Amino acid sequence: MALYANVIIDISHEKLDKAFQYKVPPGLQGCLAVGMQVEAPFGNGNRRNTGYVVELTDEPEYDTDRLKEITGVVEGSIPIESQLIALAGWMRENYGSTMNQALKTVLPVKRKANAKKQRIVRLALRRKEAQEWLALFQRKHNTARERLLSGLMEQSPLPYEAVTGKLHVTAAVIRALEEMGILTVEEKRAYRSPLGKMEQGKDRVELNEGQREAAARVFEDFSCGQQRTYLLRGVTGSGKTAVYIEIIEKLVGMGRQAIVLIPEIALTYQTVVRFFKRFGERVSILNSKMSQGERYDQFERAKNGELDVMIGPRSALFTPFANLGIIIIDEEHETSYKSETAPRYHARETAIERARMAGASVLLGSATPSVESYYHARNGDYVLLELSKRIEEKPLPKCYTVDLREELRQGNRSILSEKLQGLMEQRLNKHQQAMLFINRRGLAGFVSCRACGHVVKCPHCDVSLSQHTGGRLVCHYCGHTQGAPQTCPECGSKYIGGFKAGTQKIEEIVKKRFPDARTLRMDFDSTRSKDGYEKILSAFANQEADILIGTQMIVKGHDFPNVTLVGVLAADLSLHVSDFHGAERTFQLVTQAAGRAGRGDMPGEVVIQTYSPQHYAIAFAGRQDYEGFYEEEIAYRSLAHYPPCGHMLALMVASADEMTAILCIELLAKIVRQAQEKGKLAGLQTIGPTEAAVAKVKDIYRRVLYFKHQEYRSLVQMKDVLEQFISGHREFQSVTVQFDFDPVNGF
Repeated sequence: MALYANVIIDISHEKLDKAFQYKVPPGLQGCLAVGMQVEAPFGNGNRRNTGYVVELTDEPEYDTDRLKEITGVVEGSIPIESQLIALAGWMRENYGSTMNQALKTVLPVKRKANAKKQRIVRLALRRKEAQEWLALFQRKHNTARERLLSGLMEQSPLPYEAVTGKLHVTAAVIRALEEMGILTVEEKRAYRSPLGKMEQGKDRVELNEGQREAAARVFEDFSCGQQRTYLLRGVTGSGKTAVYIEIIEKLVGMGRQAIVLIPEIALTYQTVVRFFKRFGERVSILNSKMSQGERYDQFERAKNGELDVMIGPRSALFTPFANLGIIIIDEEHETSYKSETAPRYHARETAIERARMAGASVLLGSATPSVESYYHARNGDYVLLELSKRIEEKPLPKCYTVDLREELRQGNRSILSEKLQGLMEQRLNKHQQAMLFINRRGLAGFVSCRACGHVVKCPHCDVSLSQHTGGRLVCHYCGHTQGAPQTCPECGSKYIGGFKAGTQKIEEIVKKRFPDARTLRMDFDSTRSKDGYEKILSAFANQEADILIGTQMIVKGHDFPNVTLVGVLAADLSLHVSDFHGAERTFQLVTQAAGRAGRGDMPGEVVIQTYSPQHYAIAFAGRQDYEGFYEEEIAYRSLAHYPPCGHMLALMVASADEMTAILCIELLAKIVRQAQEKGKLAGLQTIGPTEAAVAKVKDIYRRVLYFKHQEYRSLVQMKDVLEQFISGHREFQSVTVQFDFDPVNGF
């Protein structure tokens, strides 16, 4: 029986990043559990605070006379699974953050929202007794009482609002009849539903052989007590969602629950309705546009065992399911699965750890898996499952790669190539639809030549230089700086500079070239409203427009059977971001965009416009050849020791004072150098310090350091040493220090 409890004081207190030990009073011994929320005196004035029990022990860490006593358990608090507390500890250790930040992450509902109550009015008498009272009210002309009793004799119970609203009966009349024993007023919990009205129906899809084999493998392993991580690589349109639903249905039949992670941008009505048709009200969703009350209710329903399936973005990973059976991560290659705030965790690794704790399986799905996941699958860490054919064996779209340098030489300065214009004309004549995708990802100002395709790169890091104010070109890995060229250093052309065309500009060009075409534009501006995203997609699905123009949000898992043409307008923009993931992002985006064409009964075509047709990412995307791309990319990563062939740690220091940020980052770099000089940290490579990609945000100056090492644990140990140094030096009290392991987007 534990005599002491280590408690993290409430997570709203940022600076209190350690557990405080308390005595467990006799009345609570044997009742407390890890994860419980408790009340305890804190500080000199013994102010009563709430906190979370993170450990129970018989060993006092301090003089027992000085230890304060827990006051009690918080009634009606949101209980936390001890598993989620342990997961927060794992995240704090592996990603670098405070324990409070980790707890805030695994407890997405930080505040108890007011529970929504529903009141009902129920007749408390037998029919004969009710008729006697009704006759009495009629004789005495108590019309309100007569109206209420008559309504309840027709239908009982009635919602309280219906009684006061439709029957026009006051609360005083209801109270009077309640005191007379004629009726009862009952209160029950009502949950806010984020799904609204949806039609339920089995909508069962007959799986093909490949889908059945993939689903059977996961379920059979689980049934034999083998919970593993699987990578389902299926070409676009191969029916991965049907496989997910099949597996979940079988596990739900065993009393297990499922979490399905989907990139927020792809969490559409079209996706959710497929799950709802199979699982009905036992499925729910989370998204960023839900109210605090809606989110709170979904977690309450999950905790109370009223849900089997939770669908949502990264935060849904922390749904408090007690009998978790599987975590599915759809479009697992998406960068949105990496958190951009501390702890900068990756949903993939965190899901694998949560599944390990819960005895659950993990299924990663993608047409274009991340290089990291495919590397693990090839090495046997994950089980590789493949769907190599589209549903009903529909053909993949035919791809044409257009060299924009050649278009320029032929005198075409339009952003629409002659080939694309011709195919768009054909589609409009046949009343078919087209999608134009502009790849604006990474539009951070790299400089390229439109005549020959040359991109100005860092001579030290093999990433493009980013254009800054004043004509400077800067490398965000090592800090190399040089002036922007006026002419191309490769061919001498004056057509060198940044790319500036956006969705609005392209819409103008399309309307001018095809004045009779109905166009829709989908970008950040056009989807600001709560349902703006859904309205545009629904309008296009209902064929209210011929051409949909948009950024990467239009290529995320949408299924439009009448789309037979996709134009990728700037395929190589993401190729030259100041980031080693450039080729991978390009291949994924172009392949995913191409996959929107020909998903119905008519075959599809894709036009890929590029200044770099010879680049392997473009060439393999055009052929939809993932294996070929992977072999080239992993060879490059291996040579440069980039993840997954090695590991990286990005360290950022941010301060309102520029000199403080510079001094602190230099101090941390010095600590690492001194450790290396003493023979420690063997194999560590240090890059920087330099300015962050965005060097100043809201008057906060940011500086970064990069480290490379073959072993992840070595970087974690170095992080631990630096954290200890930071906590013991006053210089760091006014700065923020963040760690990012194997960065996806960088600082």
